[in-house]
Amino acid sequence: MKFYDREEQLAMLREMRELSYKGYSRLTVVTGRRRIGKTTLIKEAYKDESYVYLFVGRKSESVLCGEFCEEYQEKTGTFVPPMSAFRDVFRFLMEEGKRRKYTLVFDEFQNFLEVNPSIYSDIQNWWDKYQKESHVNMVVSGSVYSVMEKLFKNRKEPLYGRQDSTIKLQAFSTSILKQIMEDNALGYSNDDLLALYTFTGGIPKYVELFMDVKATTGKKMIAKICKEDSPLIEEGRKLLVQEFGKKYATYFSILQAISMRYNTQASIEDYLGGKSLGGQLLKLEETYDLIRKIRPIWAKPKTQTVRYEISDIFLRFWFRYVEKNQRLIEIGQYPALRKIMEDDYETYSVDVLER
Repeated sequence: MKFYDREEQLAMLREMRELSYKGYSRLTVVTGRRRIGKTTLIKEAYKDESYVYLFVGRKSESVLCGEFCEEYQEKTGTFVPPMSAFRDVFRFLMEEGKRRKYTLVFDEFQNFLEVNPSIYSDIQNWWDKYQKESHVNMVVSGSVYSVMEKLFKNRKEPLYGRQDSTIKLQAFSTSILKQIMEDNALGYSNDDLLALYTFTGGIPKYVELFMDVKATTGKKMIAKICKEDSPLIEEGRKLLVQEFGKKYATYFSILQAISMRYNTQASIEDYLGGKSLGGQLLKLEETYDLIRKIRPIWAKPKTQTVRYEISDIFLRFWFRYVEKNQRLIEIGQYPALRKIMEDDYETYSVDVLER
């Protein structure tokens, strides 16, 4: 699928590059949920130059540093001495910025927490020392939004306030989805457009999965989902495990309860055994942006009479059909799952259309 939308974000990334090259080093933070298109955006923004792309895998520090050194040498043709500590690697990268102008990308930046948490202090140290005398356009991208927020907006963190710009990617709007359908499904119907929004929530990677196999009608999309090799079957769980980490079970259970219409704080707490969940609900709403409050008409802003709903369209769909029917998936009854979705789709899509 070709690249769509993101003109404002592309302009911001290119502007930071120009400022870095003409003045001094700049740091841009790109965040957003899994599959939102962060890496694709960065690649599109800098497709006209050779940039240094470093993926932060969950590996030992020495192995990761070896990969970084090899990648930099291959990309620039510059000899890089062997280094096993990231503080030495980052110092080298910043010193290189005194001799040449270049773009440096760290993808999955939050994974440094798993490698060695002190790496963020090393970055702060050398960034503060070399920023004004080097020309590095540094871009860091992270999928776990809560961690990225903490790293750059918590006063206690070493990288607090170091970013020059922040980009938080959102799902495609309906107008962009319409453009995608026009390019991929000549003569598509409004029902087809609604189906695409219903099953993807406008998340670019999910949209691409359907467009690549020409699944451009509701029935074809359901058929694509209800297959043993469908990546969307496990996607909801992977998304939540990545975001919540060790606290995954509690948050997952809360979202499951809301999807089953236990949508007040009291009913959710009763469903989960009477445990107090006010703090977790607040985080799900304000930090993770996965749920939202629905208040009665004319109710005051601080009223306690509120209901919760899952705000992420894809997760709302995933909990309703995939998680709820795990027993069918476990025994490979994908035709039965497909029939459940087809029979219920008209009711569910009307609800999505109203929202």
